[in-house]
Amino acid sequence: MKRRDFLSGLAVTSATLAAGQATKSTDASQNKDAQQNLKVPRTTPAKNIMISAANGITPRGSHIDAGYKKLAAGADTLEAAITTVSGPENDPEDDSVGLGGLPNEDCVVELDACCMHGPSRRAGSVGGVRDIKNVAALARTVMEHTGHVMLVGQGATRFAELMGFPKENLLTEHSRKIWQLWKEYHSDRDWWGPGLADPSFKFPAGLETSALEDQPKPIQRLYALAAEIGIPEARRMDAIQKVLDPPTGTINCSALNEKGEMSSVTTTSGLAWKLAGRCGDSPIIGAGCYCDQDVGAAGATGSGEENIKVAGAHTIVENMRRGMSPEEAGMDTLKRIVRNYNNDMSKLIYISMHYYILRKDGAYAGVSMWSGPAERPARFAIADGSGPGRHEVAKALFQGNPKDWPPMPRGRR
Repeated sequence: MKRRDFLSGLAVTSATLAAGQATKSTDASQNKDAQQNLKVPRTTPAKNIMISAANGITPRGSHIDAGYKKLAAGADTLEAAITTVSGPENDPEDDSVGLGGLPNEDCVVELDACCMHGPSRRAGSVGGVRDIKNVAALARTVMEHTGHVMLVGQGATRFAELMGFPKENLLTEHSRKIWQLWKEYHSDRDWWGPGLADPSFKFPAGLETSALEDQPKPIQRLYALAAEIGIPEARRMDAIQKVLDPPTGTINCSALNEKGEMSSVTTTSGLAWKLAGRCGDSPIIGAGCYCDQDVGAAGATGSGEENIKVAGAHTIVENMRRGMSPEEAGMDTLKRIVRNYNNDMSKLIYISMHYYILRKDGAYAGVSMWSGPAERPARFAIADGSGPGRHEVAKALFQGNPKDWPPMPRGRR
């Protein structure tokens, strides 16, 4: 598709135009709309560019720069994206992806991933994988070496072994200790029972959902428990935070090269303390990531169940196909999640959602359901050759900090 053809599809004609209005006036309106549509952070066309979740850049290294180095050297777009996400997968200090990921409620690490390769229009996916660290590469192997798109559970693990992936224990001692702390503190406010989306859902009677700083006694108890378990003092508050607010983690990365080829990949260890066998959006093509190099690519991190229900990544790409800018496409998709809850802020405060969007012409955006705290706003990572990879602040639908589900009571039961 020629660039001018793509841009012409971005223009919309006002429904209030008179039937007899001159063609010249209509063309001017369309051109104005097209120009407005491009008012987003962007690079020039035909330039290498990568976008990822914020953990593409960490104090321990810039994974997106490692991926971009391969992209600039002529590597396939999917290879560059997988290089980026394999950084967190291999990092035992990143407890949301791969090695060291926080386990399910049975203390077992289960990983999910999916990928889409724009040039060949193929896809691969794995879910509920145990004992295999690099599941993004495993999803690509499913794509390249089977006639399937998705493998899950024991079958996916067995396939990985047959294809030469090393089998290893993904549970680090630190992650195990955080699980133990969670188990000690465990109450009946867990993942059993109806969720927020259930029509008959009601908050448990007497449940307090105030901020952590307003809950000194439980924190003091957890701190003492953490000391007994053997969690180092410097890491106790971080462990307590993960017990009270189960993190979702995940990393998505999309890549565009100078030839206009695109790919996208998402990988995760999933929601901490989840029910065994739970898969979120990360292994779901069209939810965790989606790529159509005629249009663009998108990926997600956050509340997987909510993203599945709106097919978030696919929805964003289709929005761009109809003429929305990356930012508009992402914000519209966030609003679909809000619509699913009838704008009920008492429930939406528990929903965290982030989208990372890259259009075929190099325009990009990061959007978030919540802005995060002023001192650490929601961010995403970009590498485009203009310097080292950098963080940029995401556009937020709501101001403030989300809370994580399930909320915990003030006192230990």
